[in-house]
Amino acid sequence: MPFTCTYCKGIFCADHRLPETHNCPMMQLVRMRRPAYADVPLPTPSKPRILGISSKVELTHLLVAWLVLSLCFSLRYLFNAPSILPLMFVISSGTVGTGFIFHELMHKFSAQRYGFWSEFRLWPTGLIMTMVFSLISGGTFIFAAPGATYVIPRYSSGVANRRQNGLISLAGPLTNVVLATMYLAIYGSGGLLGLVGMMGSQVNLWLAGFNMIPFGGMDGQKVISWSIKVWAVVTIPLWIIIGIQMFA
Repeated sequence: MPFTCTYCKGIFCADHRLPETHNCPMMQLVRMRRPAYADVPLPTPSKPRILGISSKVELTHLLVAWLVLSLCFSLRYLFNAPSILPLMFVISSGTVGTGFIFHELMHKFSAQRYGFWSEFRLWPTGLIMTMVFSLISGGTFIFAAPGATYVIPRYSSGVANRRQNGLISLAGPLTNVVLATMYLAIYGSGGLLGLVGMMGSQVNLWLAGFNMIPFGGMDGQKVISWSIKVWAVVTIPLWIIIGIQMFA
């Protein structure tokens, strides 16, 4: 008989009905409500699949976010040059795909380095806002927050300190900076390759700059809570470069 998890609302068989047996993403909430689980380790992720992704749920959420972002970043051509929209969607999928996927995976791998459980999950409100802002602005402004990589210590006593949180958060934007630099190397090639380089550099710089905003649960907020100097050294030059690109 199927069982519905009280916490994550997933449906499981009898063998996996308990939160600790189905890798419940709400395990931290379970610990808060059920003290008996305080010293029980979070479930170990199943054998990594594609690019170290831990579960089918995580893979599905990443793919949905990838497709939505790819569409939003190419949506401006629907209004300006609809005939090339399919081509720009393919290019956007490649450039946004590498930028977004590696951004989130670097958060994940950095968290795992400290022994934390970490998986990507969609944020439905953020997903809707991403699409709405893109449509309203004609594809010129992208609220790039369809989801996030959640990080939870394996034991309730294992709390991440500010430095660990800061480094985990910084790993994603720095990955985008590296990718933007790589795309810049082919920016001046001309033709289709040059177009890929232009779009790849712009998308990755935007993802890095957007995520370094020191607001709410953004990467920038966690970095600035750890070290305002590190945040300033990374963010200020990044925002200047993005500003030059926007108004050049």
